[in-house]
Amino acid sequence: MTVLRTGIDLVEIARLERLNPAIRARFMQRVFSAAEQEIIGQAWQSAAGRFAAKEAVSKALGGGIGEMGWQDIEILQDENNMPTLQLHGVAEEKAAELGLTAWSVSITHSRAYAAAVAVGIGS
Repeated sequence: MTVLRTGIDLVEIARLERLNPAIRARFMQRVFSAAEQEIIGQAWQSAAGRFAAKEAVSKALGGGIGEMGWQDIEILQDENNMPTLQLHGVAEEKAAELGLTAWSVSITHSRAYAAAVAVGIGS
């Protein structure tokens, strides 16, 4: 039997832009891996898109952030700058339990919002 799981999330970009500078660095280190932070740079649209993608993946896995950590879900990019997914820790275990072996992640943004969809498939 084929298993198909989807998740979606929407983030207001200004929510991240308005982060108190005193906690901004701690937030970035808690939520994003070093590789993700390098991709994001100072682009809040990119940060919001990756944040939304992490939420979308966690929803597809059925556990949500809390059961798994932010860095258990890593949103990187391929040579064409397309988002790619790397699972670690609890997220990787949950995907294995569900039989999910392949993923597709899509991220989009406007001036105000970033959205992401994650689809996992397996058997």
